[in-house]
Parts: sequence; C-alpha cells; structure tokens
Amino acid sequence: MAQPWSPQSTGSPQSRESPWTPQTPHDRAVLQVLQAVRAFSDAMDHMHGGMKDDMDMNASDLSALRMLIMREQRGEPVRPQDVAEHLKISTASTTKLLDRLTVAGHVERRPHPSDRRARVVVLTDVSRRTFFRHFGERLQAMRGVAERYSDRELAVVARFLAEIGEVMDAR
Repeated sequence: MAQPWSPQSTGSPQSRESPWTPQTPHDRAVLQVLQAVRAFSDAMDHMHGGMKDDMDMNASDLSALRMLIMREQRGEPVRPQDVAEHLKISTASTTKLLDRLTVAGHVERRPHPSDRRARVVVLTDVSRRTFFRHFGERLQAMRGVAERYSDRELAVVARFLAEIGEVMDAR
C-alpha cells in the first residue's frame, strides 16, 4: 500500500494547486487523475452554464432536466419527490420548479404507471429534442474519444467514474 500524502509546508506554486505532496510514483498518478477529474468537472460546469443560458433556464431547472434524461435512459419513473431529493430542495420549491418547467413546455406530470395515486414527471418531446440539440455535438465528440479505448479500458473508466460519483454523492 502506498504511503499517505504528506501536507506541503512550502510556499511553492504547487502548494496553491494542492495541499499534498505526492511521495511515490503511484501518488503522482493518483494526483494526476484527481486533477483530470477536477478539469473534467470544470468543463462540465462550463458546458452546463452555456446550455442553461441557451435554454433560458436556471441551474436547478437544467439539473432537473439532466436528471430526468438520465433516469429516462435507465427506464426509471421520476416522481416529484425524486426531483426534490436529487436537487436537495423542499417540496414547495419543487412544485414551483415543475410548474415553471411545465409552463415552458419542458415537462409533463402524468399518472404513475403502477401507482394510480402518484404522479410522475416526464420530459416532453420538444424538451428532449432541445436538450439533445444543445448537447448532441458534444456527445458525438465525447463518443469519439471513448471509441479510441478498448472495451477493457472503458470498463475500468466506467467503474472509476461510478465509484467517484458515489463518493462525491455520499450523503
């Protein structure tokens, strides 16, 4: 097992970048990956900021649409309370958000497929097309990058990103 990183005590330029000095080649590789994750996160923030502006939405609206698209792709119904939990907002704020997205033509509230007392939130076809029109070019470019890797490499990347996501989303 690699030695833990030790805090930096110098005022070097690297200390402004990270509070840890890698001690081993593995530590340096880990730091490089974590810096790449940070750069990826920044790129995603920039992309979402542009989409938010282009689609005339606030950050919560766009986050709700992204969540709906991901859950739709997995075949999971989304209840209003799922949106509230995902965004970490109150049910009253969720109602306002969903009202706003409904009026704008992005979502519809429909009866739940298996619980007739409940409702689900679904994307409209117009919203789905708009979202993918804004995201499609980037998605194609990302797919081009992914296609350069072997199945084995992609499995490792997918596992890594899923585990990083779990750690970041830990409640």
